[in-house]
Amino acid sequence: MAHDIAIVGGGPGGYVAAIRAAQLGRSAALVEKEALGGLCLNWGCIPSKVLLQHADLLEAIHRAGEWGFALGEVRADFGKAVDRSRQVVERLRTGIESLMRKHGVEVIRGDASFTGPHTLQVQPDGRTVEAQAVIIATGSVPRSVPGIEVDRERVITSYQALALRDLPASWAVVGGGASGVEFAYLYRSYGCEVAIVEITDHLLPLEDPELAAELRKALERSGIRILTQSRVSAVERTAEGLAVTVVTPQGEQRLEVGKLLLAAGYQPYTAGLLPEAAGVEPDGRGFIPVNEDMQTNVPGIYAIGDVAGPPLLAHAAMERGVIAAEAIAGRPHQRFVPHNVPRAVYCRPQVASVGLTEAQAREQGYQVKVGRFPYRANGKALALGETTGVVKTVVDGDSGQVLGVHLLGAEASELLGEATLAVTLEETWEAVGRTPHAHPTLSEMIKEAALAAEEQAIHI
Repeated sequence: MAHDIAIVGGGPGGYVAAIRAAQLGRSAALVEKEALGGLCLNWGCIPSKVLLQHADLLEAIHRAGEWGFALGEVRADFGKAVDRSRQVVERLRTGIESLMRKHGVEVIRGDASFTGPHTLQVQPDGRTVEAQAVIIATGSVPRSVPGIEVDRERVITSYQALALRDLPASWAVVGGGASGVEFAYLYRSYGCEVAIVEITDHLLPLEDPELAAELRKALERSGIRILTQSRVSAVERTAEGLAVTVVTPQGEQRLEVGKLLLAAGYQPYTAGLLPEAAGVEPDGRGFIPVNEDMQTNVPGIYAIGDVAGPPLLAHAAMERGVIAAEAIAGRPHQRFVPHNVPRAVYCRPQVASVGLTEAQAREQGYQVKVGRFPYRANGKALALGETTGVVKTVVDGDSGQVLGVHLLGAEASELLGEATLAVTLEETWEAVGRTPHAHPTLSEMIKEAALAAEEQAIHI
């Protein structure tokens, strides 16, 4: 049976593209070899956030004395936290399957490979799928690092980490990006000794260095050891676990740990897809270049999500999926602007950002003004007992446009919506700063940080 659109990959980009295509009256087939929801739902965003919520609760319990609560012995069962994370995953996955049925999307189980620009063969049954347009949404897999061999037992990736029910006493986390920092915080909350090894000069290389430096201080206060400008040169199995040799600016160091988590980012996944059989040309890093319609170098073939290049984020994939479906249907669609895609890191304190960093804005020639407002000066933050953090705005001094907003602190990810709207709509500091905000709320800090760019903040 021929379809209007065939989508390869049922992750956030793929299933959203299928839904939008169906809404536009197009028949869609979705080919997925594993569970719907992709890496994000099954082995990434969702289960990790459930576990991090457990970590946050555990941290709050440890602080109960500050609030006047006297508790007895606290025992944390990590296995039960993992059980709950799988329950949440199953509930959401069932929801996606229901949405496919609701919208009449045919879900085909198996591995797809191109046999031509408009045909796919699906294994193991050998079925041929024909479509006027094909959307590649095959996502990404954990990036490998030379010299570190994943054995899925002592050296693991997020796939194994999110199914692990018993925690070792100590960890080496290779990679200080969002995933590495989140897992390090999670493990430390459950009492593990943790060391992060990051090859660049600061944690969260994509984020504002000022906020990354403050996050480092907070994580080090919690007991996490952080080695930047460092790399793992050797990993040896020992009777108790692993001996990890790390090359640092101060010389070699040896870490004795129970397990090593490889969290060095992700790389595009097209194994078995055979894009070259359709004439699609990936770049030197394996990503598939696309134009503003998400179309590849071959008319009628589109690519979305991680396989199409940074930002490698689920919500970016969703937006790209909508754009591709609307472009195929000949509908007007929004423009995808990578730096307008928000980012959030769910450790404690949280880090969230959208738009340009201060350094990026200066590199692009803007006359930059910066506004800052600290959590410690916000009434709601004080009421919550969450005084570590800052909201930072980056503003064009000529036009007043808000170019970026960067947040460190409690609920930073929830404050990000307003910040993203301001950056996306190219609002000015005055529009944000003169908008009334409910008092007392954490969101008042965005208002104050916008005003602070022109030295008009009221409460600092």
